[in-house]
Amino acid sequence: MLTDFEVLDMLRARGAQRDPMACIGLVANSECKVYDYLLQRAACNQTREVIESFKRRYEEFKKGNEKRKLTKAELLNIINLRPSSHAELYATIPNLDDRFKVNEDGGSNDVDELLNIVHEILPPPPQQPEQEAPEHEGTQDAEAMEQN
Repeated sequence: MLTDFEVLDMLRARGAQRDPMACIGLVANSECKVYDYLLQRAACNQTREVIESFKRRYEEFKKGNEKRKLTKAELLNIINLRPSSHAELYATIPNLDDRFKVNEDGGSNDVDELLNIVHEILPPPPQQPEQEAPEHEGTQDAEAMEQN
């Protein structure tokens, strides 16, 4: 299994670029689309060193508690998706409540500890430009009527 970073790195090595026209002859059109998609994800800010550092910290985290053990696929999803909230982590790891210690009284717990490791080591995805809300034609018509 490959992380998104490893796929992105391989596509860069093969000559993929953001401009699909610049990719012609170097990589397939679908590879350019995957490359463009990965540039919008956390993978574009990751390095091999960051991923290895995360894996080492996770190994320290799981020591002494086998319930904390994640499958390779779950670990891969955390690296690729970089969950930033409890909701995202719960969506990434099945049966999280059964496998990790969760304190109902608001104290520190395994979920918080894992999220802290994610936030400390894995860089966030790039900021997406905010899209302007489309203007509604009805609003323009109402404004024009008010001016008359």
